[in-house]
Amino acid sequence: MKELALSAYEMYGIRISRSQLASLEHYEQQLIAWNARYNLTAVKEPEKIRTRHFLDSLTCLCVMRKSSMEKVIDIGTGAGFPGLPIKIIQPGIKLTLVDSVGKKAEFCRHIVSELKLEGVEVIQSRAEEIGRDGRHRQRYDWALARAVALLPILLEYTLPLVRVGGSVLAMKGESAHSEVHNGENAMKVLGGHLREVLPVHLPGVAEDHHLIVVDKVAATPDGYPRRIGIPAKRPL
Repeated sequence: MKELALSAYEMYGIRISRSQLASLEHYEQQLIAWNARYNLTAVKEPEKIRTRHFLDSLTCLCVMRKSSMEKVIDIGTGAGFPGLPIKIIQPGIKLTLVDSVGKKAEFCRHIVSELKLEGVEVIQSRAEEIGRDGRHRQRYDWALARAVALLPILLEYTLPLVRVGGSVLAMKGESAHSEVHNGENAMKVLGGHLREVLPVHLPGVAEDHHLIVVDKVAATPDGYPRRIGIPAKRPL
């Protein structure tokens, strides 16, 4: 865990306190225990969990801390990434975690309870349903997603949730630049504008990682997101 804290500070300027490291360590232990029963993630070794889940999630703060992040929603969060590590380091944010898989949502609720995290809501639902719900539509400063869908599809899931002036952050691999090109029409239709594609490096990980940041510059038309399954079948 000390190496995680050192990497976070030296590479990204993120300070992790002893109590926060203890929370991440407990999170890791619970993830390993639950993963043996429910296969929540393909990453099982502690060292890889710290790099590929915890540190990878915290790279989002390189972008997010430059603007307001009072309300954050994580779409397709799985076992809580990137939302929960960010919440541990930035406890003041109000966080909503969304996943359609019951066991993953249950695990996230378990971690929230175990770590006594306040201001976190876990919802088992499809992104298309959340995006049409007035309690969530255009309510967030940031919408986050990691390894959920190709960018044109992902933008239809996330941009409806962000207020004008807020942003979407998509965590992508080597396909980031081609996905941005393919997502241009979706940005235009949904009220988004590309801010940047930021490369990030994870120690010991060979493949490229990128943060795609799309700002919300206009309200999303009422017809989006479309019905469940349609964004994936007919991407914008």
